[in-house]
Amino acid sequence: MKELNHRYAGGFPKIGIRPIIDRRKLVKAALKGMTMALAHEAASVLTASVRNPDGTPVEVVVFETCISGMAEAARCAETFRKEGVGVIVTVASGWCYPLETIETDPTLPHAVWGFNGTERPGAVYLAALHAAHNQKGLPVFKIYGRHIQDQEERNIPEDVRDKLVRFARAGMAAALLRGKSYLSIGSVSMGIAGCVVNEDFYQRYLGMKNAYVDMTEVVRRMDLGIFDPDEFETALAWVKRYCREGEDPNAEQDRIDPERKEANWAASVKMALIVRDLMIGNPKLAALGYEEESYGYNAIASGFQGQREWTDHYPSADVLEAILCSSFDWNGIREPFTVATENDNLNAVTMLFNHYLSHTAQIFADVRAYWSPEAVERVTGWKPEEKLAGGFIHLINSGPAALDGTGEQSREGRPVMKPHWEITKEEAEACLSATLWRPVYMDQFAGGGYSTDFQTKGGMPVTMSRINLVDGVGPVLQLAEGWTAELPPDVHDMLDRRTTPAWPTTWFVPDLIPGDPVFDDVYSVMENWGSNHCAVSYGHIGADLITLASMLRIPVNMHNVGIKRLFRPSAWSAFGTKDPEDADFRACSAYGPLYK
Repeated sequence: MKELNHRYAGGFPKIGIRPIIDRRKLVKAALKGMTMALAHEAASVLTASVRNPDGTPVEVVVFETCISGMAEAARCAETFRKEGVGVIVTVASGWCYPLETIETDPTLPHAVWGFNGTERPGAVYLAALHAAHNQKGLPVFKIYGRHIQDQEERNIPEDVRDKLVRFARAGMAAALLRGKSYLSIGSVSMGIAGCVVNEDFYQRYLGMKNAYVDMTEVVRRMDLGIFDPDEFETALAWVKRYCREGEDPNAEQDRIDPERKEANWAASVKMALIVRDLMIGNPKLAALGYEEESYGYNAIASGFQGQREWTDHYPSADVLEAILCSSFDWNGIREPFTVATENDNLNAVTMLFNHYLSHTAQIFADVRAYWSPEAVERVTGWKPEEKLAGGFIHLINSGPAALDGTGEQSREGRPVMKPHWEITKEEAEACLSATLWRPVYMDQFAGGGYSTDFQTKGGMPVTMSRINLVDGVGPVLQLAEGWTAELPPDVHDMLDRRTTPAWPTTWFVPDLIPGDPVFDDVYSVMENWGSNHCAVSYGHIGADLITLASMLRIPVNMHNVGIKRLFRPSAWSAFGTKDPEDADFRACSAYGPLYK
């Protein structure tokens, strides 16, 4: 149902463009047309390249007049506030007065583009304005084109376009987080520290709130039928049609009877409906007499504790997590939800970052094992070559690996994971066909249930990432761009059987950098990973993640993104240019979190 899939009742944040101009009468008259034309050209680039989570073009508000002084700057700020602007771009074609045209809201990501011309150098204003911002402790992103343009030009050069779009994507991701909530269903799973919800992190770094629901609320709603009964019947019929059961991996004496398996399917579907309703609400519940339950928690992400208090008695949460995290369900194709297994909220935040930058579904995975080429050859007799020659990492987890992760969507004949608005019905069904739903291992999940079993197609560019909290530092982000890989079927089977073959597998190979302390070899990537979990996103989005992290003042402690692709606020260079990683840590420490 469409009303159930929209999580942004207050609307999406907008991008505001501030056209800046010299106040002197003759100069103002000469540059007004050019300045407004450049502002509208920037708006056209952004609406063509940046999308809201529902696939619609981002809305851009160009202030109605050029800003030449404090009165106009104040009117622009008030207009943007009323319009719901969450990201700002300042555009100047020539010199202006920086301290009289500056925007000082410290919570709004802000970029400044100064037209690089010699007749009326907007780049000079850019230099003066970003210096003023840095002097005031208000970091901005500086957009300076490489090549000088002629005064009559109105087109935006490719390098300027790339920075505008990268900034806008990351700025919109930051703005989408603000004011939303993370819903913790249950508490800490099996002693995993990533399950501990740190409210200071959410409030000060992300601008988010936290909500908490005990897992007994899910039981209550299941027992009392607090879900849409019509949708439940639709969902159950869809599951029976599209979710193929795979072989039971349990020994004969440990298998549960068919009637209980059928009941577990019904319970799993109810759990999915209930968790979604807890996150975003469901007006149909009010019609059933449950007005309070119909509201939801305004949550753009959630986590389900599951193990072990739940899974020792009730079906595992794997079905609810896999279905909600995918780009489709019984209601059709829709934006994925973000639901973390084991309530690992730090992985959920990472999944949110990835989703808002790529608009694709996410693969939640254990960083299970590094397979060296020597170990692979010893176990299987097969010697990895080419991209696999340095070994690979086995990513696998029972729960919320989106079914999009099968790689059954395609573009120009290659496997991809698409934004939901590009996915066809046939591609969604292909993802389902490539997935087996295997009964869970009864020694681990005594309540029964089902896990997904698929192998991700090889050759997809992906980024593996993770937020970690470190005492004395705070949040840090780590990421590795690389590729999914396929092994010969018999090799896959031999390696997969050594772990949990009833779970989905993604074989991952990071891009290596000779001589790098971490990315010189695959083993070191595994060795330096900060947790047992990671989020995997389609595409090489590492540069976008680094830009977003700098907006939120989260340093990046590990990445394989080339230095020329880094785009952070201009103030970062004042903390050192020889070692960008060290400068990033010191800048984030000096400025502190975005929401103080």
